[in-house]
Amino acid sequence: MQLSKINKMNIHNMIKQGAFYLILLLFSASAKAQDAKEIVRKANDLIQGKSNYSEMTMTVHRPKWDRSIAFKSWSKGNDYSLIYITEPAKEKGQVFLKRKTEMWNWVPSVDRMIKIPPSMMMQSWMGSDVTNDDLVKQSSIVDDYEQTIEGKENMGGYECYKIQLIPTEDAVVVWGKIISWISVKDYYTMRNEYYDEDGELVNVETMSDIKNFGDRSLPSTFEIVPVNKKDQSTKLEIKTIRFNQNMDDSFFSLQNMKSIR
Repeated sequence: MQLSKINKMNIHNMIKQGAFYLILLLFSASAKAQDAKEIVRKANDLIQGKSNYSEMTMTVHRPKWDRSIAFKSWSKGNDYSLIYITEPAKEKGQVFLKRKTEMWNWVPSVDRMIKIPPSMMMQSWMGSDVTNDDLVKQSSIVDDYEQTIEGKENMGGYECYKIQLIPTEDAVVVWGKIISWISVKDYYTMRNEYYDEDGELVNVETMSDIKNFGDRSLPSTFEIVPVNKKDQSTKLEIKTIRFNQNMDDSFFSLQNMKSIR
């Protein structure tokens, strides 16, 4: 009888311990997920801010030719973006606008306003390896993906978190998975790998040349290399960037596309 009581007590204690460890495990997993999301959020805020104005150049390299494009860009959060092409001369004046879920292209040479449908968000922008979605950040890496820390690795001379991003069930995104390397100390994004829905690696993006831009330092050069296209790449270089500018939503309008300079 006494032995039976002892066994019952042992079983009861084991159940309590098991429940405790289960709660601890769930809490630990939740904390890690939260940490990963916060890391991605900080990295995203570093490069975007609440709003920003930038001047950039883009060099498109192909086996038989190269071309350069210069542009100005204004953005506000994930909902608004406006890009004005300044070079080359034959494309100067073209404007691209994103307002929430819609994207537009103003082509002054033919006096035409074109609405870009969702089906074309994966299309190349200006003949580069940058897609329309990459350009205007139609999706949010913070809100549209589940983030998990996979470990730490050195990337570009920086100790980085290796973070896997998987789309949430209801997210409308173009990538089936993203692997991102974000520096532990300053939250620089040093590398991104983009995978399609079948898990095949499509593009590798590397960041380099850390520079100071007023209130923050960040990588100033971004190079995108398609893994299955030989001797092909696109390089973007930030010439100047200013963060948290005062921008009214009305700035990002169809009317302003025709007058912006």
